[in-house]
Amino acid sequence: MSTRKAKIGIIGCGNISAVYFKAGQWLDILDIVACADLLPERAQARAAEFNIPKAYTVKELLADPEIEIVVNLTIPIAHAEIAFAALEAGKSVYNEKPLAISREDGRKMLDLAESKGLRVGCAPDTFMGAGLQTCRKLIEDGAIGEPIAATAFMMCHGHESWHPDPEFYYKAGGGPMFDMGPYYLTALVSLIGPVRRVTGSARVTFPERTITSQPKNGTKIKVDVPTHVAGVIDFANGAIGTIITSFDVWSHRMPNIEIYGTEGSLGVPDPNGFGGPVLLRHPGDKEWREVPYTHIYAEQSRGLGVADMAYGLRSGRPHRASGRLAYHVLDIMHAFHDASCEGKHVELTSGYRPAPLPTGLVYGTLDE
Repeated sequence: MSTRKAKIGIIGCGNISAVYFKAGQWLDILDIVACADLLPERAQARAAEFNIPKAYTVKELLADPEIEIVVNLTIPIAHAEIAFAALEAGKSVYNEKPLAISREDGRKMLDLAESKGLRVGCAPDTFMGAGLQTCRKLIEDGAIGEPIAATAFMMCHGHESWHPDPEFYYKAGGGPMFDMGPYYLTALVSLIGPVRRVTGSARVTFPERTITSQPKNGTKIKVDVPTHVAGVIDFANGAIGTIITSFDVWSHRMPNIEIYGTEGSLGVPDPNGFGGPVLLRHPGDKEWREVPYTHIYAEQSRGLGVADMAYGLRSGRPHRASGRLAYHVLDIMHAFHDASCEGKHVELTSGYRPAPLPTGLVYGTLDE
């Protein structure tokens, strides 16, 4: 099948951008034609590194009529502003996670896109990788029976010891839930289904952090967001999930994600990656056994979500790493914080579940 390439412009040329520029080299439908950054030299460096034709200002990129999709890799606090500007310029937009900081901006973004006949997509797209798609197929094929429960753990001691510019992880839109929660919650929603209600508890353990990485070694960070969040999830299908995300834990031995069914248990690989071992254990088994992948894309494959949205633009089908999915995840994350502050369960109406990927795809494509 021959599909016309989509012209892509990338805004934000920081750490994460390299994998998106590389995606244009192996995903058949993507043609990255321009990039922009608030620091012009950073855009120029990426353009030279990846042979991108145009290094623009943000304003110039948004004005280029050739560009169909803007990939928005700015810091969380800028996600909504750039997305609104892209949509107003008549371009679909794919945001780095989270979709926005507030529910209100997330909802307005989806409404604006719909009114203009445009699309919104959002990271993470790791749920489209071989590991999590294999897990979904196993569940849908009945390998563990009916899912009844899940656990998810993302616990570390924050980013100030290694990240060159870690302050934003402790400001609005940051914290362990908003930084890493999207990977875990997107995986759980894809595997089990939409969420009906949640409750949770959250705290700030260390009100001030000290950067020990370079170049800001010794700088103090005032912590503005919860850094340990424990949540309980009621899925629409009746399954119950438990999730902990933390920047306050020095070490642990908990799994990334496990899903428990009426007829067995499933060990899910790290949702921050595309591959990793898929483990299955049935009653009577003496140990877990590793299951072969049913899908491709086990290696670093960020960019799949952008490519899938481009295929959707061409064919009209829904794309998987969608604004609706990202909004549901944003809603869940806020609900954990709200539940902790208000001491109650929070009911959700934003539920959404993406379609699975087909098996048998050709590498570099997303449609059969």
